[in-house]
Amino acid sequence: MASSKQKILDFFLANLGSVLESKDIQAASGGAVEWARRVRELRNEEGYQVLSHKDRSDLKPGQYVLETDKRLPAFSRNISKETKARVLDRNGYTCQMCGAGAGDPDPFVPNRTVRLTMGHIIDKSKGGSDSPDNLRAVCSNCNEGLQNAGLMKPDRKHLLMQIRRATVSDQKAVLEWLIKKFRLDNKV
Repeated sequence: MASSKQKILDFFLANLGSVLESKDIQAASGGAVEWARRVRELRNEEGYQVLSHKDRSDLKPGQYVLETDKRLPAFSRNISKETKARVLDRNGYTCQMCGAGAGDPDPFVPNRTVRLTMGHIIDKSKGGSDSPDNLRAVCSNCNEGLQNAGLMKPDRKHLLMQIRRATVSDQKAVLEWLIKKFRLDNKV
C-alpha cells in the first residue's frame, strides 16, 4: 500500500502543471492529517518543485502546482533523538510560535491534542542547519502554516504588563501554571 506522501506525489504527477487545491491534495493523500508536511518533504527533501502562493503571486493560499517533474538537488534532515529531546526540554515542551503545550487540546482539530515537532528558525532550503541553535519546538499547526490564525507571541515587557493588570485570581492562576510547568512546587 502506498504511503500518503507517495499518493500525493502521484496526484501531483497526474496533474502536472495544474493548480491543485489543498482539500484535493489532502483527499488524494487518503485523508492524512499532516498532508502539508508531506508536500514540504516532497519539495524540500526530495527536490520536487511544488510551488505555492509564496512562490507565485497568481496562486492563492491553499493552492499548489507542480510545474515540472524535474527534481532539484535535495537535502536530508538529520536531527538526532538526543537533539530533539534537548530542544523540546529547552523550549519547555511548548510551541515557540503560538505557546501551545504538548498534550493541550488542539484548537483546530477537535478530539486531538497538540503535537510538537522540530521547526527550523532558518529553513534548510535557505541554508539553515539541524543544529540545536537553529531548531525550536513548534506545534503541527504552526509548522503547517496555520499559525497565521493565532496571536503573535508577546514580548516579555508586554506580557508582564498584562499579568500586572490582571485580577489577583488570574495572577494566581498564572503563578500556579508556571509552578506546575517548571515543576517548582517542591522548590517554592
